[in-house]
Amino acid sequence: MRLELMTSPAVEAYLRTKPGIVIPVGATEQHGPDGLIGTDHLCAEAIARRFGEAHGVVVAPTIAYGMSQFHLGFAGTITLRPSTLIAMVHDIIASLAATGFTRLYILNGHGGNLAPVRSAVQEFYAALSLAGGKVPSPVHCRLKSWWEMPSADALRKTLYGEQEGYHATPSEVAITMASHPDHITPFERPAPRQPSHDGLLHAGDNYYDAADYKARYPDGRVISHSALATCEAGEKLIGLAADDLARDFAMFCAAT
Repeated sequence: MRLELMTSPAVEAYLRTKPGIVIPVGATEQHGPDGLIGTDHLCAEAIARRFGEAHGVVVAPTIAYGMSQFHLGFAGTITLRPSTLIAMVHDIIASLAATGFTRLYILNGHGGNLAPVRSAVQEFYAALSLAGGKVPSPVHCRLKSWWEMPSADALRKTLYGEQEGYHATPSEVAITMASHPDHITPFERPAPRQPSHDGLLHAGDNYYDAADYKARYPDGRVISHSALATCEAGEKLIGLAADDLARDFAMFCAAT
């Protein structure tokens, strides 16, 4: 169920029976020599829509842009400033809350979004607290990245081990192969060079500026052997992640 393909009365009817919505968020950035620029938002979108269709849950339009400034050394990357992403996500949360949604599940596909999206959620709650509200807000938000889904996480580690790496991973490339087979098919390419331990930076995409990133990772990949991706693996990952999402979403909506 896609919010943009519904009418307002249909959303009102939905809210009489269900409180929740899934908001996919990703990025538009380079994914190595072979990965699609939209990989991060395409992965979150594919999983969210698979789940939404199977369980009759509304899925919001995908937030396709994220905090990707460190990828600007590669053509096609589009970034938001952290402050822009915070404001955008905050306003989406506030809008959905104002129209009746009380369980907002943000499904993330890009590590660089984590800090700004968490800040956006806290901006929403801070406004309520600073206004002196005496009644707890019924609106709850949850942020989770698709690769944290336990079954999908176990499969990607089993399939790829250390070759999964951190950026342009074979797991995310595989998901785009399954969800967009007309735009990316299996390819051959050697594994990327392995930087020294001191030269490897990755903690929620905790990089520096774009020039520094490109100097460290000249082909865009961060020790990820993208060529291991297959459509079959991508289909399994989407299915497992959607099933994991279903369980987590149900618990989230039931929690007080």
